[in-house]
Amino acid sequence: MSQRHFRRAIEADIAAMAALRLSVRENRLSDPSRVTLADYHDYLERLGRGWVCEIDGVLAGFSYADKRDGSIWALFVDPTLEGRGIGKGLLALAVDYLFSLGHASVVLSTGADTRADAFYAAQGWIRSVSPNQSEVRYALLR
Repeated sequence: MSQRHFRRAIEADIAAMAALRLSVRENRLSDPSRVTLADYHDYLERLGRGWVCEIDGVLAGFSYADKRDGSIWALFVDPTLEGRGIGKGLLALAVDYLFSLGHASVVLSTGADTRADAFYAAQGWIRSVSPNQSEVRYALLR
């Protein structure tokens, strides 16, 4: 079995992260132009921090944490590689980073009744329904 390798995201990862983001089956962007390549760049350091997981040198998933509000801006795993602990590893890196900055909680939102919804619930996050009803919000307390 191939080894997972987690590391900080770098500028050279942006194209692969953007392509992966558009390949997901759930939590798809209704308007892909809403998330620009500049957004990916800004979250590398200026607005937060990003991480990637590679398997055999190929991007398997990525996460971004927003240092301003203590939120998870993105967490996506290649749909063909789900269930291998990639999401858990990327989430842990983002959460640890935000807690190290002093945030008392980490928050995120995702589509209601999706695999991501079940994933965060299984990780012990506190779920609340968004006014939007098609989204749910999660919080993890330090």
